[in-house]
Amino acid sequence: MENVRSLIDILELSTQEIDELVEVGTKIIEDPAAYAHKCDGKILATLFFEPSTRTRLSFESAMLSLGGQVLGFSEASSSSAAKGESVADTVRTVSCYADIIAMRHPKEGAPLVAGRHSLVPVINAGDGGHNHPTQTLTDLLTIHHEKGRFENLTVGFCGDLKFGRTVHSLISAMSRYAGTKIVLVSPEELKLPSYVKKEVLQKNGIPYTQTTDLEAVMPELDILYMTRVQRERFFNEEDYLRLKDSYILTPDKLQNAKADLSILHPLPRVNEISVAVDQDPRAAYFRQVRYGRYIRMALIMKLLGIQ
Repeated sequence: MENVRSLIDILELSTQEIDELVEVGTKIIEDPAAYAHKCDGKILATLFFEPSTRTRLSFESAMLSLGGQVLGFSEASSSSAAKGESVADTVRTVSCYADIIAMRHPKEGAPLVAGRHSLVPVINAGDGGHNHPTQTLTDLLTIHHEKGRFENLTVGFCGDLKFGRTVHSLISAMSRYAGTKIVLVSPEELKLPSYVKKEVLQKNGIPYTQTTDLEAVMPELDILYMTRVQRERFFNEEDYLRLKDSYILTPDKLQNAKADLSILHPLPRVNEISVAVDQDPRAAYFRQVRYGRYIRMALIMKLLGIQ
């Protein structure tokens, strides 16, 4: 088990490895047919202990596009977890049937435990509010495709910055690139946790600003990463109703934005981006979904040691 490489946290990948994955992802976009048989005879197991549409189907699509096969389950109730089986035992068992595992679990740290007991590589497909490294890789491939670089970008994060695991992971990843500036836009109640500011932004000397006003900072952004403000995060209904509309992105709010702004969103969206914005060429969130498949193809090949 010692020489099996898993991916649990985005920071386990060096910036050089991320650059290599992005390069392979880009090659797949340009010539998908060249990769159609790279994983012939290989099996991906998707162990999803909580529901997911995009992530699970994206992993399955990635493996099938590489010529591999897929098996697995999409909810804990259809696995032996319902009988009380531990994550360690489930993974030990499944790693006898598959060459690589993608796992989502509501408990933070569960994929880390899985990685320690698996005979094959484990990819963390999301654990609680903790980590979602392949979403971050998707975001990075999107940024690179849209901008051609990772350096010298001003990235705005808007919405729920307190609980959004995708936000925390992407801030960590972007903080390793020179010239990154971060703009944090959220209600007071949903500000970025102080430990992320301290451990990531301040530790790496990343300049950042915090505001509640999206339109005021819009002109300086190269990338706007939207997330949804969730009703259940508020202590009272009045606060939620007062704030929810201030973070809905509409064409009006984009009037002062850069012509080459890229708008990202990890999806699913509820109402935080008006459908009227979908027609704007700066809306990159559905392109982002497509890139998710390609970067997962690149990652599967990397962890399986396939050139």
